Amino acid sequence: MIDQAKVRRESLRWYLLLALNNARPEEVCEDVIQMTMRAIYPDVTPLEVRKELDYLADRALVKLRKEPSGRWWGDLTRYGVDIAEYTIDCAPGIARPAQYWNQ
Repeated sequence: MIDQAKVRRESLRWYLLLALNNARPEEVCEDVIQMTMRAIYPDVTPLEVRKELDYLADRALVKLRKEPSGRWWGDLTRYGVDIAEYTIDCAPGIARPAQYWNQ
């Protein structure tokens, strides 16, 4: 049986990495990240996005800047860029598709 919650979580992490990679070299406000994720998952919540951003930060793939006002900003680390660009292996927990080109 497929665990839909796990698939969603790991896919959301991949889409977050892609969104932040496309915004480089600028960091991105969580409002923009949230709108981008809603285009993929219309029912995504701000808490869900923050949980997955926090997960990616714990893995040193994303840098988070948390303002005193409560707003978060995200930016990729060099490891996050490498994962998004397929230059390093991706450990479990992120639903990065297999690289079908350059095979």
